[in-house]
Amino acid sequence: MIDLKNSMTLSFSAAAQNEAFARMAVAAFIMPLDPTISEITDIKTAVSEAVTNAIIHGYGNNSEKNVVLLCSYENRSVYIEITDYGIGIEDIKQARTPLYTSAPELERSGLGFTVMETFMDSVDVLSEKGKGTTVRMAKKLMDSDNKNDMDCR
Repeated sequence: MIDLKNSMTLSFSAAAQNEAFARMAVAAFIMPLDPTISEITDIKTAVSEAVTNAIIHGYGNNSEKNVVLLCSYENRSVYIEITDYGIGIEDIKQARTPLYTSAPELERSGLGFTVMETFMDSVDVLSEKGKGTTVRMAKKLMDSDNKNDMDCR
């Protein structure tokens, strides 16, 4: 078992195709923890939602801006931060309401924060209007002894 803190930081263009890069980078980074397929899928899904929110809502699809992703782990706990320096969120409580979207013209479902909350143990949103948003997420991975034998690798 890895018993030390390890971290990485990535900065990438706020382009839609980089959402896949972000989720794969996080998945690759946590591989030494030997997560289950379910755990990897949960984390990748949450990262996808947070990065997509930054690109679409934070920057309005302006690929000249950058999204910053920090990922770290200690023991079997994974911590992820996704930050944009875009428009910020005026009302975080409203933004976290299922089916609310600030971009209805883009046919957004308004479930991004709900999805993140479903797949992660904690989700915190820090935002300041005109300065940007940081989404902090954490997930504790199962101990090796408690993994489901049905989880194929």
